[in-house]
Formats: sequence, structure tokens, C-alpha cells
Amino acid sequence: MKYYLLSVVQPVGEPPAPEVLEEIGGKLDAFHRELREAGAWVFAGGLHGPESATVLRPRGKDVLVTDGPYAEGKEVLGGICLIKAPDLDAALTWGRKAALATTLPVEVRPFLGEADG
Repeated sequence: MKYYLLSVVQPVGEPPAPEVLEEIGGKLDAFHRELREAGAWVFAGGLHGPESATVLRPRGKDVLVTDGPYAEGKEVLGGICLIKAPDLDAALTWGRKAALATTLPVEVRPFLGEADG
């Protein structure tokens, strides 16, 4: 088994209407339930917007602390889901389900090494 990161790519701007968010939330709950039942669930969560970020940059032996996102962009990391899957094909199947649940693009990336247990 390997760990895979499913990254939800969210456009910058106003969020969808509350009723749309409620529907997406229901689909996400069902997706997370399916992950748990399959034994693939590790962790998932949404993120606050990039304006809430604090960036730490090494400067010699010191660290510079600045507010705001690392980079400006039209899309940001909106949330993550960490899963266990036997191979990339299985992880991509979960990624497809995540994309359908969130209605947003999802990037699937493997972690280095194998998952514990």
C-alpha cells in the first residue's frame, strides 16, 4: 500500500451559493464514508483561503515571516485528502470520485515509500 495525496484545486474568488455548497458537502460526506468503508481513509480537510497563509522563508540562519500566500494565482489548494491505495490506478479511481464530489479539479500524487501497516 502507498499513501496518495488528493489535492483539491479551487479557483480564487467568491464561493458558490450556500445551496450549492450544501449539495457539495453532502457529496463529500458520502465520498469520505466510502473511503472509510473501503479502508482507504487516512485524513481529509478543507483549507481557509490563501489570504490566511503565513509564509516562512529561510534567510541564512534566520527565517523571514510574511503574511499572505506564497504565490499569487488563479487557483489555490482548497483542501486535501490523504488516502491509502494499492497502486496509482486505485488512487486515480478515488481521485475521480473526489473530483465528482467537489466539482473541482483534483491532483493525485503519491508519497515516497510505502504506507505503514
